[in-house]
Amino acid sequence: MLTIGVLAIPDLKLMSLSAMAVFQVANNAAGEPVYDLRLISESGGLVQTNAGFSVMTEPPGEAAFDTLIVSAFTGASAASPALLAFVRRAAGQARRVASFCRGSFVLAEAGLLAGRQVTAHWGDNAELGSRFPDLRVETDQLYVRDGSVWTSAGMTASIDMALALVEDDLGPTVARDVARRMLLERRRFGGQQQASTLLDLQPKSDRIQRAFEFVRANLRETLSVARLADVARLSPRQFSRAVQAEFGLSPAKVIERLRADAARVLLLRSRHSLDIVAAESGFTDRERMRRAFMRIYGRTPQEIRHGALRDRRAA
Repeated sequence: MLTIGVLAIPDLKLMSLSAMAVFQVANNAAGEPVYDLRLISESGGLVQTNAGFSVMTEPPGEAAFDTLIVSAFTGASAASPALLAFVRRAAGQARRVASFCRGSFVLAEAGLLAGRQVTAHWGDNAELGSRFPDLRVETDQLYVRDGSVWTSAGMTASIDMALALVEDDLGPTVARDVARRMLLERRRFGGQQQASTLLDLQPKSDRIQRAFEFVRANLRETLSVARLADVARLSPRQFSRAVQAEFGLSPAKVIERLRADAARVLLLRSRHSLDIVAAESGFTDRERMRRAFMRIYGRTPQEIRHGALRDRRAA
């Protein structure tokens, strides 16, 4: 049996507990108790969550863990010298070490991430890189595996990483079964982006919504302001003003973001060449797509695809 120790830090984020459910469901899917789950803390006893109530934990003692996971928490790290010493000892005995969200700060303070490729929540990555300049912080990945060390962006990305850990242990068939049992629409690989362009582009106006639904359905077409204004039943000037007011972007920039989002999905889910991806998502050519990716994601299409392939091979 594989013992999973989840280290609860005060102001524990509840999503860490949700991610633990992946291993519990994996036991059901495997038809036998593969994982022994332990929620531990520095001294044991009650640990306050960021929701206002407390959860019971056990002291780690001298227990050895197959996998040590540092929980997500709010605020600054509360890792004491004794806790960091425990993390270093447990990590030295464990097959792998992982963290959810700001848990990567604890691993970094313990000296376990030096020189490694890591990630955390997009709102914390700048601080992580500033405080620990020896880390290679991936600012827009759901989770990252660097050897035996796994770090995730937190929130729902912690579930994605937990599924990847299950796949690492039990194979893709069991991991897919776990995702199905948890009613997940789809599994996300670590190389996928944290922040969704589409979440940022949800119009309040029905007319603007109708225009950009037309864009998504016709990315390969020539999409002029006049054409979209006609779909929205506005004048071109009214349409441009409405889009700028809603998104702080010109219609052309919104279209570029929607095309980039569609291209990114194709890069991650298909083996199409960059030329085909560019054509299918409405970019004139792969160079124009590359420039758009650099503006929006800070990485080229090749870098995003290669990152996803590395993640799949490592899983």
